[in-house]
Amino acid sequence: MTEKEKAAAGLLYDANNDQDILRARERAKEILYDYNLLRPGMQTEKKQLLKSLLGKAGNNFIFEPPFFCDYGYNIEIGENFFANMNFVVLDGAKVTIGSNVFIAPGVGIYTAGHPFDVKQRISGLEYAFPVTIGNNVWIGAGVHILPGVTIGDNTVIGAGSVVSKDIPSNVLAAGNPCRVIRPITDSDKDKYKLV
Repeated sequence: MTEKEKAAAGLLYDANNDQDILRARERAKEILYDYNLLRPGMQTEKKQLLKSLLGKAGNNFIFEPPFFCDYGYNIEIGENFFANMNFVVLDGAKVTIGSNVFIAPGVGIYTAGHPFDVKQRISGLEYAFPVTIGNNVWIGAGVHILPGVTIGDNTVIGAGSVVSKDIPSNVLAAGNPCRVIRPITDSDKDKYKLV
């Protein structure tokens, strides 16, 4: 197996010495360098750069710079996606994000981790487990989503949360570790008033 195939299979892989992986990360860094330095009004150029980087993207998406990721090709986003500043995705494994997802500033999605065993860790081995975020999800500021997590549809993750386990659909969840606070109900429609 190649190191990329090992990563996709959830096995330990060498992310520091494999030339194929190093080239892929270098490519992402080059694209993101250009993206993050484009002038604010250069929306067409920004969209073209991200379409060349991401594995899959709908037509309507915004990533406020700066945005950082490892590879890009493992990231799939749906329609009407918005990520605010300082969004970081360590995409050693697939990151699948649905439609109508809002991501606040300073959010990190991490598929990659390192073994507890010292010899394995210092030799450069790591693992990567996929992260899946459903449709209509709002991720609050400063949230960290750890390897292997799934977040269900219509869920809100409160600011500052560390999401280390799956979170179901239709709930408000927050904390460190992140846990379900309560279901989201029809009464939430009245929480904020339109003028």
